[in-house]
Order: sequence, then C-alpha cells, then structure tokens
Amino acid sequence: MKKTKFVIDRLAKLVEQGIVNYKDFSEDILSILKSKRDEIVFKMKLTSKEETDILSKRIEKLEKKIENLEKRKKTKSKLAKRS
Repeated sequence: MKKTKFVIDRLAKLVEQGIVNYKDFSEDILSILKSKRDEIVFKMKLTSKEETDILSKRIEKLEKKIENLEKRKKTKSKLAKRS
C-alpha cells in the first residue's frame, strides 16, 4: 500500500507542477516506474542481465566440457573391451 501511495504522490506532484506536455509526462512516469522496479530487483537480490549472460556462457562451456569427457570415456571403454 505504501508503494502505490508513493507512486500516486509522485504523479500528483508532477500534475501540480503543471506538466502539460504528454511526452514529458510519460517520460516522468516511466522513470518513476523504472526506479521502483530497480528498487524491487535490488531488494530481491536478482542478478543483472549482464551477469545472467555471463553465467549462461559459463554453463554452456561446462556442458561442452562434460560432453567431451563423456565421449572420451565411451571411446576408452570400447577400446578396453576389445583388447
């Protein structure tokens, strides 16, 4: 309830200041909402997009290494059975 009240208060202040231009008004609304979103994300301790991309690349590399190790293990086990 406090968060919605905060957003409504901010919007009321913008109207009181006499912002008439729709573009300016929409930009201010978006900036308010983005700041609230960032605040929520920070509180939830989520990772940023850059961190997520880095982690996904690391996971892909590890998966490739695992596949290569599994292939090596299969070829070595086949050679051992034949001899």
